[in-house]
Amino acid sequence: MEEDDEEARALLEGGPSEAGRGAPATSPVPAALPALCDPSRLAHRLLVLLLMCFLGFGSYFCYDNPAALQTQVKRDMQVNTTKFMLLYAWYSWPNVVLCFFGGFLIDRVFGIRWGTIIFSCFVCIGQVIFALGGIFNAFWLMEFGRFVFGIGGESLAVAQNTYAVSWFKGKELNLVFGLQLSMARIGSTVNMNLMGWLYSKVEASLGSAGHTTLGITLMIGGITCILSLICALVLAYLDQRAERILHKAQGKTGEVIKLTDVKDFSLPLWLIFIICVCYYVAVFPFIGLGKVFFTEKFGFSSQAASAINSIVYVISAPMSPIFGILVDKTGKNIIWVLCAVVTTLAAHIMLAFTLWNPWIAMCLLGLSYSLLACALWPMVAFVVPEHQLGTAYGFMQSIQNLGLAIISIIAGMILDTRGYLFLEVFFIACVSLSLLSVVLLYVVNRARRGNLNYSARQREEIKLSHAE
Repeated sequence: MEEDDEEARALLEGGPSEAGRGAPATSPVPAALPALCDPSRLAHRLLVLLLMCFLGFGSYFCYDNPAALQTQVKRDMQVNTTKFMLLYAWYSWPNVVLCFFGGFLIDRVFGIRWGTIIFSCFVCIGQVIFALGGIFNAFWLMEFGRFVFGIGGESLAVAQNTYAVSWFKGKELNLVFGLQLSMARIGSTVNMNLMGWLYSKVEASLGSAGHTTLGITLMIGGITCILSLICALVLAYLDQRAERILHKAQGKTGEVIKLTDVKDFSLPLWLIFIICVCYYVAVFPFIGLGKVFFTEKFGFSSQAASAINSIVYVISAPMSPIFGILVDKTGKNIIWVLCAVVTTLAAHIMLAFTLWNPWIAMCLLGLSYSLLACALWPMVAFVVPEHQLGTAYGFMQSIQNLGLAIISIIAGMILDTRGYLFLEVFFIACVSLSLLSVVLLYVVNRARRGNLNYSARQREEIKLSHAE
């Protein structure tokens, strides 16, 4: 580190020291860089971390714009729930493919810096097109905007993680990933609680509600995407500067995608995929439709319905890092996944068949959602060789997006024809299928003497024995 500091000072003072060119070794010592400007110092890396966190804020804020304005979108654009849910389906469709190629584009085509800037531009342009669709009363334009937005959204998350791995190492990474996830959830929470209020202010300013009011509200919300683009530009500059000063290499995703690896996937891995899809399709589409559910069934005001619909994200922000540490310390991943799925099933049953205060069910859903993410996704690394990890995670994200796209449309159709009770029964069926897959995974893992349910101590002992 001291050599890096010396080299950084030398470069910033105008190049290599004179001693290297035959001058006396007693040349004046250059002044040290301020900590905030020195890429080898903690203060500078904390600045970079702040920019990384805000890099994804805009895309997560705008992703759930439709959920926050469900009533307004359906009324102002004169669409039913099926068409409304297409706004989520169109986001997911491009990511069925881009999950495989996003990392390749960052590593081999654009590089991390240009890749991040380009994907941030897609997010900004997509949100602007989405808003213009409202202003011009063209729902097809709103759908196209969500498609463009989707091209940038998921790939931007890959770029964000790549920057994190490039700047932070070892045990720091868990904390960094946790902070990034927390900021993403904060973005979603702010959106849920702000957009309805913003719509009412624009409505008061224009004197009436309508598609123009909707479009202007969405355009104002797009300012957060511009904030993310600015963060991408500053990050690119700081990363290039660090490369010049510290000879730091550009970040790589580390993803190696070979579709031929799919034929080698084991039964436990396929069960993990099924758990993932069946679980998440009962969470995100529900949140997308939740605001009206809470106003119609429980009589909440629009603002209160937005608040309770966002509680999943509110809880996820602080709890994801905590649950991550808990799972790391204890192991037993299958048991934690089982707890998360059972709790989610209980939450949906409460929402469907009781009139209990929905805050209870939504708090349970928030806790279980946070726990599942921490316990499920790391299991892939336990059942897949390292050279196939990129393909496995890419495939998992791909079928997750495929499931979300299809189920979003089905959920809208059920709500239009059968109502919220049938929709909740459908979500209960999805979570039940996820629960069945968890039980099968436990049985298969036990029969094969797999390591998915090892304790942290057992995994440490195996690692030490392999090292010897």
